[in-house]
Amino acid sequence: MSLHVDRYETAGSGAPLLLIHGWGMHGGMWEDAAKKLAQHYRVMAVDLPGHGLSRTMKGEEPVSAFSLDFIVDRLSDQFDGPLTVCGWSLGGQVALRWALRHPQQVERLVLVASTPCFVRLDGWEHALSVEILEEFAANLQQDYAQTLRRFLSLQMRGSEQERAVLALLRESLFSRGTPDLYALEAGLDILRDSDQRGALPEVTQPTLVLAGGRDTLIPRQAAQYLAGQIPDARLAMIEGAAHAPFLSHPDAFMERVLEFMHDGNSNPPRSPLVRGEATSSPDKGRLGGVGVA
Repeated sequence: MSLHVDRYETAGSGAPLLLIHGWGMHGGMWEDAAKKLAQHYRVMAVDLPGHGLSRTMKGEEPVSAFSLDFIVDRLSDQFDGPLTVCGWSLGGQVALRWALRHPQQVERLVLVASTPCFVRLDGWEHALSVEILEEFAANLQQDYAQTLRRFLSLQMRGSEQERAVLALLRESLFSRGTPDLYALEAGLDILRDSDQRGALPEVTQPTLVLAGGRDTLIPRQAAQYLAGQIPDARLAMIEGAAHAPFLSHPDAFMERVLEFMHDGNSNPPRSPLVRGEATSSPDKGRLGGVGVA
């Protein structure tokens, strides 16, 4: 099954830019930002395997070996770059691994509220305790919908726009149906087990690390480390934002991304071929594209 892709081509020109959502979400979460970015670039937003409109269809077998490399290889098979990849949270982990595993396909990276390692380890304190992720994993079995809503609350805690953005996220969370349980479980496994710190010096792509100054999931020290270890990286900290700066502070987000994309982009790459995709032109409305409640 091909992954579902929303295409935003307001201007129909400019460099190709792919947006990747976070754990338990879908590509429609990017809609407002994607429409603005599409005034400058050929923008696409993908639903990761098991999420949104890329869920397992009736009669299909769930993926048994769902891993970070599996997700990256599915993306690599569907998108023939070069392109800029922008990943949010877990999507940032995916984007980072894609840049390392298939560097010829990824020209630039934008890592939004992400980290090379989500859990605390010896010598790595800028992260969540593993017990929090294990609690989420246990709660998935009892009430996965409530677990996802709780995760949304954790993401927005401390943001200047906490109530408004949280209400928007909750409204749109299941607008494309509920994610496959296996994908949610595997996503938590990736967050728990993935540690890409040692590979950061091998990242060759220009990279923007964009973080929220009030993010309780990704402390600013983690973002500083991420930007400091990637050879050609810059850090943009949006003060007042938490874990979803593109939603809570869209103007600041756009300013940082456009500045980064403009630098060194006088010769934009060719348009990527997207193989066998399921696509749609998102409907009007916020954060869902398809069937927003």
